[in-house]
Amino acid sequence: MKEMFHRLSLVRYWTEEKANALAETAILFPVFLTLLMGVYDLGQGIVINQKSITASQVIADLITRNREVDMSTLNDITRAGEMAIDPFPLERNGTRIFGYDIVSVLFDEDGDPDIQWRVTEDMLPNDDPLLTVVNVLELTNEGLVIVTTEYTYTPYFAEFVTDEIVMREVSFLRGRGSSLVSCDDCPGGS
Repeated sequence: MKEMFHRLSLVRYWTEEKANALAETAILFPVFLTLLMGVYDLGQGIVINQKSITASQVIADLITRNREVDMSTLNDITRAGEMAIDPFPLERNGTRIFGYDIVSVLFDEDGDPDIQWRVTEDMLPNDDPLLTVVNVLELTNEGLVIVTTEYTYTPYFAEFVTDEIVMREVSFLRGRGSSLVSCDDCPGGS
């Protein structure tokens, strides 16, 4: 009876090679699973960030191909920018997670930026480029279109570890056909 008990005991089980493999697997599996989930979230974040860059560049490029745009044209152009985000969602739980800020700037004789028109949807206006980077790009009586896109990314697995990550991308382009892209029916349009 004692021999049978010894065969079934945990002591014998833990001394066998199979038991060591099971113990190692039990210890390492959560670590590998955590790494796998982190790599997935990181990869998704990188792809979405690249798509945000593409969206801002698409919007800026399509606007600067024109001498003048209107709200209807801008709606079509921003829809093209939204399509650059596919297959990722544009809203979560009924709240938009993709937004854009489009600004047409004209530099006056002193080289100061003067906003000609601005269209902003689903994000706050981005005034940072007007205060910093634009001074490097200034040319008297020349225009510039600044497009900022913002995508709010929520990691799938790491949501409990980190909050949402706001990815903001800015594109600067000059008009191709004229020094300024105008918009009569845009807010602040001229």
